[in-house]
Amino acid sequence: MRIEEHPILGTLEKKAVVKIEVDGKLIEAFEGEPIAAALMAAGKSVFRYTRKKGEPRGIFCAIGQCTDCMMTVDGVPNVRTCITPVKAGMKIKTQKNIRNLKTDKME
Repeated sequence: MRIEEHPILGTLEKKAVVKIEVDGKLIEAFEGEPIAAALMAAGKSVFRYTRKKGEPRGIFCAIGQCTDCMMTVDGVPNVRTCITPVKAGMKIKTQKNIRNLKTDKME
């Protein structure tokens, strides 16, 4: 589900439909929309798991200030999906582990 009529922004402009890969599955998204919006429209609510306890996280602030929506995008970890626009062919993965830069090990 996407917002098409917004009470303040009015009618939202239609954009090109593109395909992106999320955890090995192809989904449709609108080019330029935030990755998080595309994922939520496709029914995905868990974007990463915490390092210590493995707890699920999804979108929280939606303005790029927190780290809950971080995913690995095109091989780059820790991408904030709420402020990163969709491009055709992106490969996105749920982030389960991240590299500790001090020890150079996956945690």
